[in-house]
Amino acid sequence: MHTLINQLLSRADQIILGKSLQVRLAVCCLFCKGHLLIEDIPGVGKTTLAHTLAILMGMNYQRIQFTSDLLPSDIIGASIFDVDNHTFKFHPGPIFNQMVLADEINRSTPKSQSALLEAMEEQQVTVEGKTYPLPTPFFVIATQNPSHQLGTFPLPESQLDRFLMRIELGYPDHQAERELLKGRSRRSLIEKLTAHMSAEQLSVIQQKVIEVHVSDALLDYLQGIIAYTRISSDYAAGLSPRAGIALLHAAKAWAYMANRDAVLPEDVQAVLPSVAGHRLKAGSHDSQAIVAPILENVPVF
Repeated sequence: MHTLINQLLSRADQIILGKSLQVRLAVCCLFCKGHLLIEDIPGVGKTTLAHTLAILMGMNYQRIQFTSDLLPSDIIGASIFDVDNHTFKFHPGPIFNQMVLADEINRSTPKSQSALLEAMEEQQVTVEGKTYPLPTPFFVIATQNPSHQLGTFPLPESQLDRFLMRIELGYPDHQAERELLKGRSRRSLIEKLTAHMSAEQLSVIQQKVIEVHVSDALLDYLQGIIAYTRISSDYAAGLSPRAGIALLHAAKAWAYMANRDAVLPEDVQAVLPSVAGHRLKAGSHDSQAIVAPILENVPVF
């Protein structure tokens, strides 16, 4: 499986140039069954990354463009009256795909944003009192523009907490940008991509991630991080139990991707900014800066 994972990462790196860490974090998020939020300015490759991962992992993919006039029924679907049978028939919306890209999610109203809550938490949607299961696997990758840009509706804490990770792509470095300028269109490269993994193989990996060993000492370190966020004056609110579980799962996936069968403190530290940055209210918006006090003040063992 690790050869397969390395091939997948290598192929993704050929599309998303100069962003190996972000690609690895995105794959890590999917391996531990989490949803991903990519926040950055337009044009840095957020949508390209989501589309690339969907193809490489062999998943059905659907993009939903979030706008101010988007309705919940445009996401979930709606019951439409069938004249011939004189009954209402449910017509599934684009949410019924294995990977859904919620593009520019914060450009839609809170009402439309909330249409994703049940789907992301329980992998199902309820319409007119009837519950419909979503496909397996099911992931939401959302892109978000910076909140200071015009026409945005900030995601509430309850919505942010549904995303296991938040990452930022940022500008490419000099060499990567030169390759982008000289090379072929990313869109044409994506069209030639083929699946490197099946749903069954992804399921096996997800199960292997769950089985990664976590020592009592590592759990002490993890709980120390959680406790620090709750008592520190650096944060308005600490990490919730769900956030702690998300941090543990992400660290397990990071360890598995490194071909190890046990979690090390370095694994927790590697995923901490992406898992905790959007959950902690702090003066900075930089995930690394937000978690810096934690890494400085919480002893490893």
